[in-house]
This record gives sequence, C-alpha cells and structure tokens, in this order.
Amino acid sequence: MSKPKSYIDSVHTAGRIWMALALLFMLMLPASISIYYDAWPVFSVFMVGMIGIVPIFWTVAVIETFTYVPMLGAGGTYLGFVTGNLTNLKVPCAINAMAAAKVKSSTEEGEVISTIAIAISSIVTTLIITIGVFLLFLIQPLLESPVLAPAFANILPALFGALGVVLVSRNVKVAAAPIIFMLLLFLFVPQLAGVGAVLVPVGVLVAISSARVLYKKGWL
Repeated sequence: MSKPKSYIDSVHTAGRIWMALALLFMLMLPASISIYYDAWPVFSVFMVGMIGIVPIFWTVAVIETFTYVPMLGAGGTYLGFVTGNLTNLKVPCAINAMAAAKVKSSTEEGEVISTIAIAISSIVTTLIITIGVFLLFLIQPLLESPVLAPAFANILPALFGALGVVLVSRNVKVAAAPIIFMLLLFLFVPQLAGVGAVLVPVGVLVAISSARVLYKKGWL
C-alpha cells in the first residue's frame, strides 16, 4: 500500500498542475485572437519589444521567487504567482494574516494561513473587478475626479506604510539598517526608484547582515 502524500507534497502536485493550466489558458487568448483574425505579430517587431522588457520582468520574477517563496509557503506561492499582483496585494495580505494569527512564515501554520489569505484576497479582488466592470460607466467620473487623483497616486505608499509600521514595530533595531540604507540610496540615486523591486534582495541582505552583527554584540 502506497504511503499517503503529505500536505506539502499534495500542494506541490496540485500547484504544478494548475500553474501549467493557467499558463496554457493565458497563451490561448492571444493565440485564439491571432487565429480568428489571421493577425500575427511581426517577428522582428516582436523581438524588439521583448528585448526591451524581458530583462526587467525576468529579473524581477527571479528576485520575487527567491524573496517571496519563504514568506508565502508552497500553497501561497502557487496561488499568488498565478493570480498576480504579489507586491501590491498578495504579500501584504499574507504577512498581515500571519501576524494577526500569531504564526510564523516557513511553518505549517503559516503556510495554511498564507494560502487562505491569498485565496480570499484573490476572490475579493475578482468580485470587485467584476462589479467595477459592470458599473464602470457609473463610477468612471468619480474615479477620474481631480479630487481623488492624489489618493490614487499614493495607494501603494499608504499600503506599505501601514504594513511597514506593523513590521518595523516588532523589531526596530533590525529594521533600522535597511530603512536607513534604502532612504540614503534613493536620496542620492533617485533613478533607482524605477527598479525598486530589483533592490528588495539588497534590503534583505542588509537586514540579515545587520541583524547578525547586532546578535553577535548581544544587542538583540
């Protein structure tokens, strides 16, 4: 009699299947449009566009994989990477949920909480987008209002500011070094603001290094 699969093994099996299906469906839409209208991209033009964006997106994809997988766990990773919007929504939801449940990442409890949080955020996002599409003609004047323009321009800073306060307050000593380093880096090299995601591992390395130094000196 075969040994039953563990939870993690089951997650990996289901995750690989659903990621393959998701990739297939994503590719089917442009392929179907091209087949139906008999309109295919010119290879030379296509490659010029690809050369411009692939180095950035592939670099960010690799960085996000190594950075977020330990935080989200297997289930949260598969679900988060398929549904997208990781940095803006899924990761903050998972971290906030684990903090509220008082569980740590890279544990079975954290894995379950992270997966549930990302699943719920995906469902809520889908529902809101669906409602928004049907009611767009009603809310479009409100969304384009000059009064709300500053609010929409600061959604991301507000989101990470609120989340940052929670995480920084848990260990100010460890958080101080990467915060100071990034502030000085962006102040002296503001051009790097456009590739902020690429610098996430740099901040992680600074945090780990400073934490190790503080631990060795007995300050933690």
